[in-house]
Amino acid sequence: MRILLSIVSNAVALYATALVVPGISFHGNWVMLLVAGGIFGLFNLIVRPVAMLLSLPLLIVTLGLFYFVLNGILLWVASFFLPGYNVAGIVAGILGSLVFTIVNWALHALFAPRD
Repeated sequence: MRILLSIVSNAVALYATALVVPGISFHGNWVMLLVAGGIFGLFNLIVRPVAMLLSLPLLIVTLGLFYFVLNGILLWVASFFLPGYNVAGIVAGILGSLVFTIVNWALHALFAPRD
């Protein structure tokens, strides 16, 4: 159930970034959006820990502010693998990652099962 919630919340967050952030667009139907949400979840599961480890010195020097830049770069790179999803550049990726994080956080706060 948590995996399904993660895929759906990723899909909704990706759609929200396409609506809110200039430079990010999505062309497709809701099935492609769910596929993109699943692919983005796998991308974050595999690539994000490696990127965090490699960028650890910059994260320490900037007191964690590089985290926003790293998320933007990861969203921009992930757009090459997501069907119908396009990020125009790293600045759009950074803004998109902020919107993505806020939407994903809100959805998980509302719908995540309580343990």
